[in-house]
Amino acid sequence: MDNQISEQIETYRDELVDLRRDFHQHPELGFEEYRTAKVVESYLQDLGLTTQRMAKTGVIALLEGSRPGPVLMLRADMDALPVSEENEFDYKSQNPGVMHACGHDAHMAMLLVAAKVLTQNKHAVAGTIKFVFQPDEEIAGARAMVGEGVLEHPTVDAVMGLHVWTPIESGKIGITAGPVMGGLDVFKMTIFGKGGHTGVPEDAVDPVIAAANLIQTVQTIQTREISNLRSTIIMFGKIAAGTKSNIIPDKVEMEGSIRFLYKGGPDSIEQPTERFVRISEQVCHTHRCTCEIDITHENIPLINDPQMTALARRTAEEVFGGKEAVIDNVTSASEDFSEFSERVPGVFMFLGAGNLRKGTTASHHNPRFNIDEDVLSNGVAMLVHGALNYFNTTGIRKGGEHGTRQTPDL
Repeated sequence: MDNQISEQIETYRDELVDLRRDFHQHPELGFEEYRTAKVVESYLQDLGLTTQRMAKTGVIALLEGSRPGPVLMLRADMDALPVSEENEFDYKSQNPGVMHACGHDAHMAMLLVAAKVLTQNKHAVAGTIKFVFQPDEEIAGARAMVGEGVLEHPTVDAVMGLHVWTPIESGKIGITAGPVMGGLDVFKMTIFGKGGHTGVPEDAVDPVIAAANLIQTVQTIQTREISNLRSTIIMFGKIAAGTKSNIIPDKVEMEGSIRFLYKGGPDSIEQPTERFVRISEQVCHTHRCTCEIDITHENIPLINDPQMTALARRTAEEVFGGKEAVIDNVTSASEDFSEFSERVPGVFMFLGAGNLRKGTTASHHNPRFNIDEDVLSNGVAMLVHGALNYFNTTGIRKGGEHGTRQTPDL
């Protein structure tokens, strides 16, 4: 690891914090990141990089190194959440009902400063780096960027990304090969019965009792139909029915999610969503009800490439000063970085940002979410040194190709 570059990163500590806080004060929802995109564009253009818009508010910039070689993509997400912030610090959200409650503000700040450091050291870059600032991560915005060619022109050979993670304490980083974040299918369901009086329920067809039975019964999927070694979670997040306590409603509306740490779908052995639909329909039939089910396949599982993971772990040992700081981390939460790592070798890392003393242990998506800003420099170091280490290993390429550097398609 180049100590001179590490010292250079430290000189931007205040700038890192300022960038993160500016983004935090001005959060914007997915595909509405207009101000955010302008700030990102301006910063990159000031570095002498040419920027390109993609997927409405996404921003891309290319750094061509001193020598031809593979193309590495570094990605940060941009969008905030529809959450009303309850923190009271000076840089709290100025947009009512919108908050960076997941750390994307930090991701952008780290990648911008990493772009600055790598641009200043492009003599050490033996290839091309594609900086990608992606909109709408919360609802699979990566798919839109893939559709518009983010992995092409030039063709991306590998991808790296990281996420600040308050469940991991500051000073540690989670890097694990294989499945690290869950696939996500979102369902909306309406159960139809026949309304009536609660005093004479035999004259009605009660969709509420069908819904109650259904919620319980589908839980047998992960305990009786799928191996407990294949993590599966079925959760109901919204239930709505009725208008008054003495009226049996004619329908119940429910929404929820199915998460899994393996490749789902009709061709999989597990088929969690297909099993969910089958059981739901049969439970409704048992209670003389019918149902309509709408499934949105939101995210596929995020699976880290073994070789990219090994490279990232070696980099982390250098950045954090030893193996003890590098831990395994797997979560059923989902991330659309998986759309990139499904197509090219990739690694996604979890930068510990939880500090009990500083009060930064609230979970992600919580209105009191905050991070330990002292970890931001290490995040930049992981991106910078990870990129340089990637080129020094001659690149890890799509399809398992290694070794020969090629001139990128510019």
